[in-house]
Amino acid sequence: MNQQQLQHLYWRAGFGPRPADVAANLSPRKALRQLLRDSATVEPLQGPQMQAAEMQAMPPAPTPDLRQDPQAPALRKGELTPAQRKEQNRQIREAFYEMNTGWLARMATSPAQLREKLTFFWHGHFACRVRRPAAALQLNNTLRRLALGKFGDLLLAVSKEPAMLQFLNNQQNRKQRPNENFAREVMELFTMGRGHYSEQDVKEAARAFTGWSYDAQGQFTFRERQHDAGPKTFLGRTGNFGGEDILNIILEQPQTAEFLTTKLYRFFVNDTPNPAHIQPLARAFFQSNYDIQDLVERLFSADWFYDAAHVGTRIKSPIELLAGIKRTLGVELPDKRPLIVFQKALGQTLFEPPNVAGWAGGRTWIDSSTLLFRLQLPQVLLRNAEISISLKEDENDLDPQVARSARTFRQQVQAQAKLAPLGLLLANTPEAQQPAELSRFLLQAPIRPDNLQLVQQAARQAPADGRLRTMVTSLLSLPEYQLM
Repeated sequence: MNQQQLQHLYWRAGFGPRPADVAANLSPRKALRQLLRDSATVEPLQGPQMQAAEMQAMPPAPTPDLRQDPQAPALRKGELTPAQRKEQNRQIREAFYEMNTGWLARMATSPAQLREKLTFFWHGHFACRVRRPAAALQLNNTLRRLALGKFGDLLLAVSKEPAMLQFLNNQQNRKQRPNENFAREVMELFTMGRGHYSEQDVKEAARAFTGWSYDAQGQFTFRERQHDAGPKTFLGRTGNFGGEDILNIILEQPQTAEFLTTKLYRFFVNDTPNPAHIQPLARAFFQSNYDIQDLVERLFSADWFYDAAHVGTRIKSPIELLAGIKRTLGVELPDKRPLIVFQKALGQTLFEPPNVAGWAGGRTWIDSSTLLFRLQLPQVLLRNAEISISLKEDENDLDPQVARSARTFRQQVQAQAKLAPLGLLLANTPEAQQPAELSRFLLQAPIRPDNLQLVQQAARQAPADGRLRTMVTSLLSLPEYQLM
């Protein structure tokens, strides 16, 4: 039971256990303390070396007589030839792909598992999609830096990030012509949830955020001349509020703590919220002035966290699936491009959320095509099986309008896995019992007897030097592996 609980913690608080983590045989409590210690320091994700033209910061906020597409590059259309625009788009795409695969590698290898897992959570909570790699990376590192701190600090920092201000159009929010998009999403998606504010509150909050913008260097700036300094009434309070005042009033609402705790519970524990678990956590979160580390420590320390109802019952997101395989088996791909293809085929690409609400998660991860690909993936990574994928057109993609032939990926993936640590884990297990023992490590959901028989049969038929790889591939190809 202790091994299963330990693996449960490593899957939920990180991206899965390695053989060495199980061999250490720590209690879940000691393992949690180790996870917190290892996540105490912050190591920013490094960005790619991009050419100077692409590294230009976000376009400055438009003046009232100049309307810009918030997703448009800094250079105006007439200033680039078609060939230059194509090259600029290529550089942007390559930069995002490098950031993507770099973060995926970090998830799989970093000792700071809890910090990276929380960064991933906040990446979906504060969902943001822009065409500026430098701005997207800056936001990502802000999430990482404050992932375990006070939520108020994180909320304020994200609200001032040029990427978020651009994505939610606040650079167009000015006195006389307020834009409500940013103010609405801050309340609906980031803090209180729908139904806990009025349309008038949205209008008044939008007035308070007027003038919040960014400069040509991609840094937050407050444009006082564009700010509405008049009195505003928000959530029953009246004053000459600015943006920070609005955020502070939101944090004074106990509903904010409950909304955030519920969302964290759904991510870390169970898709179905349990008010009996959430209410005490939310009260403690509110009383701690929104201390995120204190909240997750309480959550992972709760006896109910290890109940059977929560173990092996959550569908792995595509990123959790890929990062987990890489972490558990030490999988490396000399050519990183297939990792992007896998994410697109599975329905979750880092730095490309579908909308401001982020990824829906849960059962939405699984349909007939994604499940088939999930079950084929181990053969691709461990057996170098050829794979053919025709990616769907995706309006959120960095390359949305490409021919079907260009969206078809057909090749072998030359992946390398380090299976020796798994062999050590089985060193003292009799050969006949190895499939069952290995299933206890690789699967969080109990293996069905008929599936175990299939794995045992495959192991018996495999040559001695390929037996371990056969067992691992067979177990990872089961529906049970999709759960954590």
